[in-house]
Amino acid sequence: MKDFLSHLFTPRESNNHRAKILHHTNLFLTIIFLLLSSLLIQRIKVNFPSVLGIKADISAEELLSLTNKERQSAGVGSLVLNEKLSQAALKKADDMFEYNYWAHSSPTGKTPWIFITASGYKYVYAGENLARGFSNAEDAVKAWMASPDHRNNMLSSNYQDVGFAVKIGKLNDEETVLIVEELGSLNMPISQSKVAQVATAVAPVENTNVGTVQRQPLVNSQSLSSNIYVIIISVLIFALLLDMIIIEKKKVMRFVGHNIDHILYLLLVLVLIGIWGKGVII
Repeated sequence: MKDFLSHLFTPRESNNHRAKILHHTNLFLTIIFLLLSSLLIQRIKVNFPSVLGIKADISAEELLSLTNKERQSAGVGSLVLNEKLSQAALKKADDMFEYNYWAHSSPTGKTPWIFITASGYKYVYAGENLARGFSNAEDAVKAWMASPDHRNNMLSSNYQDVGFAVKIGKLNDEETVLIVEELGSLNMPISQSKVAQVATAVAPVENTNVGTVQRQPLVNSQSLSSNIYVIIISVLIFALLLDMIIIEKKKVMRFVGHNIDHILYLLLVLVLIGIWGKGVII
């Protein structure tokens, strides 16, 4: 085993002074493996969603609680969960999946305000926050709070009501979780004391079902795909580093590309995988 690993990872005479794992044939086989594993994961996701799929546990109640916690810290009155705004949020999520877009306005020209008005909510002020690819409410709210525009929406004293929709569907042929937050107010801004009184109102029970997603497959497909790529790329980086150190130490002359360039490229790929695995907001 030791001899096999040395042959695989260290440059020596048996592998023509180039780690065997870095030979073109093995790199080609690695690419084939990645392609086949991606196809297999996709097939299992479609046929066995309870085994392999997106993990998500997000509820409107938790989103509301986290949002109001941030508002209270900022000295702003709490929001009340509103059934009509939740229905507007659900319609917006459905529309995004149906017309396959990731934006505040649809390709058909529908703006957030159309969905809000159609729900019967006659707003004076209204706003919208969107998030996708998050598996829990805390990360989504943190992302909104880290963005100045979304933060202003969440902490605005102009809003008294809020509605949430959380839904799993496909955007650009990729399964994802959408979170839609619709904010609004039926009245002009009032004093802080009155806003606090509004916050004590009981949220309608009917809207909680449109703002909850709970899916717990045995394996998280997004993490699995990312982990496979990260492990393989990390092994290649290790092999390149080891190869570079040994060759430099032995002063062996070779006509191959510079390892440092390949390492930097693979590190960039790792960074992109890390970004790709995170949720996004608009």
